[in-house]
Amino acid sequence: MDDHPESVSSTSRILTVPNVLSVLRLALIPVFLWLLLDVKADAWAFWVLMLSGFTDWADGKLARLLNQSSRLGELLDPLADRLYIVIIPVAFAIRGIIPWWIIGIIVARDVLLFASGPLLRSRGLLALPVLYIGKAATFALMYALPMLLAGTFDNALGAVMHPLGWAFLIWGLGMYWWTLALYWWQTVLVRSE
Repeated sequence: MDDHPESVSSTSRILTVPNVLSVLRLALIPVFLWLLLDVKADAWAFWVLMLSGFTDWADGKLARLLNQSSRLGELLDPLADRLYIVIIPVAFAIRGIIPWWIIGIIVARDVLLFASGPLLRSRGLLALPVLYIGKAATFALMYALPMLLAGTFDNALGAVMHPLGWAFLIWGLGMYWWTLALYWWQTVLVRSE
């Protein structure tokens, strides 16, 4: 008899609080795009980004607190992060909030990271371990996005958030590219073994 039936079932569970939060975050992407690009309700779009950021934080915390980690959650959370990191800046570029070259920097990094996949698979690996600096880069970029949106407001909040948003964006992009260098170095080490 298995002494730890929860450990087996916890990884295969689908309906968990963290997974529901991740699905909510994914469902908020089209809502955000509609608010920002169609109806141009920037204040509402800002609150959707804030809610998305909160659910990103909460899903990880609750997964550990409630012992509800799952394989699905391991896929949903980074998927939502990647989509936010690409789709939201593209929407910002469409609206003129950030320049298109920022999008090029983000997409180029992800394409180069994706290119390391076949090299890893040739050694039997699907991915490298997640780096703390990569989490910090995602954190900085996820904070930069609502700050940049709030920076468009014509009030005191906008005056404060505009430079803060750019600071978080530049810092996040720097760490984002540094993680690429670290991942590529790890890939070189794996290939040379």
